[in-house]
Amino acid sequence: MKTRIITAALLLPLSFAILFFFPPYILTATISLIAAIGSYELMKAASDTLRAPLRPVVYTILIAALIPPAIYTGHLIQSIANTIQFTLLLTVFFILLCLLIIDFLLSFKSSRRLKLLQLPVILTAAIIIPYMLSTLIGLRMMPVGHLLVLLPIVVTILTDSGAYFTGVAIGKRKAFPTISPNKTVEGCIGGLIAGAAGLLIYGVILDITTDFSVNYPILIIYGFIGAIVTESGDLVFSYIKRKCDIKDYGNLIPGHGGILDRFDSMIFTAPTIYLLVTLFPAI
Repeated sequence: MKTRIITAALLLPLSFAILFFFPPYILTATISLIAAIGSYELMKAASDTLRAPLRPVVYTILIAALIPPAIYTGHLIQSIANTIQFTLLLTVFFILLCLLIIDFLLSFKSSRRLKLLQLPVILTAAIIIPYMLSTLIGLRMMPVGHLLVLLPIVVTILTDSGAYFTGVAIGKRKAFPTISPNKTVEGCIGGLIAGAAGLLIYGVILDITTDFSVNYPILIIYGFIGAIVTESGDLVFSYIKRKCDIKDYGNLIPGHGGILDRFDSMIFTAPTIYLLVTLFPAI
């Protein structure tokens, strides 16, 4: 626990600076790195069970790393130079994707053939995870994006913390014993309340410190929906770990495990908040 707290204390200020102060291309580079490592962790977890050849893993990592800068460039297309850059990125992306598909088909002639079950794992690691994480880039590049991009961060951190401390304090009834034995019904409820309360407090801070008007009812809806999705994302990746018979996806982050252990909820929460912000603006 001590290591976990120290790591969080060191990473939170850096994360806040990348999200709030630094230009969007720094966030893009960070998400690209996170997506690449996360895709490797998922492929490794699955490969221990499915024994995938090395080449598809390499293609998957490269595709995952390429998606965030492609999305960032897509938001920037306002000139011929940016259009060319975007086209080049897409070209490389499709070449890698074609190589991945060709490798999959040719593997049927090999003794180390790819199994059909590995295809959804590869697509999830190469495309779905990096694309969903890249919605943070979309939030950051919106008007007042430096404020909007913090919404999924606040709701994720507060939901996770609220669920954990409520579960430790008063948790008795197991919520999902076959997926995540430590989760309790009381902890899940505490997480929902903490997530909604966290965004409400964030809205009050914005109302006091900025000139923007805040729609509190919509912000509370953000919080409840975001908290539900946060807990669901954690359960999904806990289920994958159980199926792959592993405790953590890695040990890159002391006290937290791997990249996917830390960003599993964000993979689901970020696109949800992006969709809510787009359809029902609260700020």
